[in-house]
Amino acid sequence: MLSLIGPRLLFAVSSGVNGGGHTALGLVFGSIVGFSLGLTGGGGSIFAVPLLVYGLAVRPREAIGVSLAAVGATALVGGLRRLARGEVEVRTGLLFAAAGMIGAPAGSWLGGRVPEGVLLILFAALMVAVAVRMWRQAVRRPEESRAVRAESRPRAHEQGPSCRRDPSGRLRMTSRCFAVLILAGLVAGVLSGLFGVGGGFVIVPALVLVTGMGIHRAVATSLLVIALVSVSGVASYLAAGRPLPLSLTGLFVAGGLAGMEFGALTSRHLGGPGLQKLFAAAMVAVAAFIVLKSQF
Repeated sequence: MLSLIGPRLLFAVSSGVNGGGHTALGLVFGSIVGFSLGLTGGGGSIFAVPLLVYGLAVRPREAIGVSLAAVGATALVGGLRRLARGEVEVRTGLLFAAAGMIGAPAGSWLGGRVPEGVLLILFAALMVAVAVRMWRQAVRRPEESRAVRAESRPRAHEQGPSCRRDPSGRLRMTSRCFAVLILAGLVAGVLSGLFGVGGGFVIVPALVLVTGMGIHRAVATSLLVIALVSVSGVASYLAAGRPLPLSLTGLFVAGGLAGMEFGALTSRHLGGPGLQKLFAAAMVAVAAFIVLKSQF
């Protein structure tokens, strides 16, 4: 499928971007985001806005729109493929996504009322918070960071603090479980609309810790959730009258699809605490760069 779509999409979008260097950077940056989505199901989309702002000189609010659209489209392709393989827990994912689609417009509205300089500093703080969580998880619970080695079927003996599963592995939707899933989905949606991130760094641990879902299945489910939440975020972004450069968005999508393919292939051979620590260190470095650039 990619072999048919990729060249046509690339040809269509490259003609709308000034300069071959700009085109190449858009593809490369998109592939970085797609690679991390294919590898981990989340976390890497948080690099999209800094790459757009500092690598391609896109204004922060415009970068949020491009990030939402590109990450959502890339996640949709990956989510549909994993859905076809039976790796997505549809009912749980749709419930999570419904809450996220409510939260995304709220985050988009809030982002339009925060000065761009403050928005970037808050984004840097978010990156540090996510990096700390990822590092601590890799140190304290390394088995949860091995997304690529985990089983794709939910295990009946896995139990989260709020939800339980029956012996067949099916989630028991109690009132407490429902409430926690809705709350986590709302948080992911607000962050998605506010910062243009996919929210996978919230979605994946929530699915694992709250529902007892296997990590590999949580990664697959998170891709479908990210795609649906991004639709709500992009709709809110456009409804506010903000510009969305289609050529640049197309480049990010084209690069993201190729990167996701490579990430999925790499995920069969790599994974674990070391990789998660590398992501965390990269996030801290990017956050520090954002803060330094904001001061000068």
